[in-house]
Amino acid sequence: MAPDYRDPDWLADRLREILEFYHPDGIDDRGGYIAQLDEETGAIYDDNSKHLVATARYVVNFCLGARYDGADHWLDAADHGVRFLRKDHYDPDTGGYDWLLEGTETLDRRRVCYGHAFVLLAYARAVEAGVDGAESDLEATYDLLLDRFWEPEHTLCKSEYDGDFETASDYRGQNANMHTCEAMLAAHEATGEQRYLDRAREIGHALTVELAADHDGYLWEHYTDEWDHDMDYNREKPDDLFRPWGYQPGHHIEWAKLLAILDRYADVDWAIDRAQALFDIAIEDGWDDEYGGFYYNFDPDGEPIVEDKYGWPVAEGIGAAAALSERTGKARYLNWYDRLWEYAQTNLTAPDGNFYIKLTRENDPYPTEDGPTVEPGYHPIGACFEGLRSL
Repeated sequence: MAPDYRDPDWLADRLREILEFYHPDGIDDRGGYIAQLDEETGAIYDDNSKHLVATARYVVNFCLGARYDGADHWLDAADHGVRFLRKDHYDPDTGGYDWLLEGTETLDRRRVCYGHAFVLLAYARAVEAGVDGAESDLEATYDLLLDRFWEPEHTLCKSEYDGDFETASDYRGQNANMHTCEAMLAAHEATGEQRYLDRAREIGHALTVELAADHDGYLWEHYTDEWDHDMDYNREKPDDLFRPWGYQPGHHIEWAKLLAILDRYADVDWAIDRAQALFDIAIEDGWDDEYGGFYYNFDPDGEPIVEDKYGWPVAEGIGAAAALSERTGKARYLNWYDRLWEYAQTNLTAPDGNFYIKLTRENDPYPTEDGPTVEPGYHPIGACFEGLRSL
């Protein structure tokens, strides 16, 4: 008999189970966290690589552990990561955060909007959790994002600079802006300040209404420095981890969640309609009716490109279904919520409760890949979180 995926006790237990896969082995006594754990065994295969996104996501995870479990060690673990962000990722000369460290030494000091968005999110959740000094960190990171990345004429963010903030890349990306919107929503939740909600609303409207109108409501990933659709960027790399060519059902459904959350706080008449439309696109074009799960991407004709299944779109779909159920009261979203959890429990859940990163189309797990990772359980913990607060 399947569990009741809507039961808050089950969701809190599931959140704790994922955290316990990464704790205490993921705490590096030398500073920061260790994200490179084998998905099947939990064995550490690299204890030195410290990716900015992984550090920030760990902080978010442990703050949510403190919120829903209450054990002191979750807050201690969150504080441990905040101190590492401040001391080791942060560059006081530029105010930016280094993209990749080896231990405490900088390997890549690019200033990446995607990474700074997660820093903002980490500080927002740290404010909620009561981590000392987090509010001033949140404000400083917001000011940096607005000063360096924000393009007011587009109400969107640039994607990347060199380490000195002197030269910006011509590339503009949907993904970095989506996570900036997510972080702004969390900052509003943590502080109640309107400025954060305004930025979230502006980003959401620019991407999911204005730019999507050129593609019948679909969200393209890549743009020029004038925010024109770049239909050729990474055409030869449809399986790229951060910037694949094609439409991503995972980002359509993730935006559905964010717009449903925006609808909770902002007096807008477009967010919930767009949220429902984006959810439908993800299901109709991205869901594999034979094996379940979301294809990684599909082409402009709606045909799958990369048929591998990643864990994060399913987790985001769970959160979207929960938030849309709360905002609309429609039973179909609860039905999808249960269906997505059932798929996740059957196919994505590893022996110790964490999610596999990637499956074949037929739902066989891929071996853990080498190299720095950015996903220490952030997406499945987020699914539990949204279920807990929406349902």
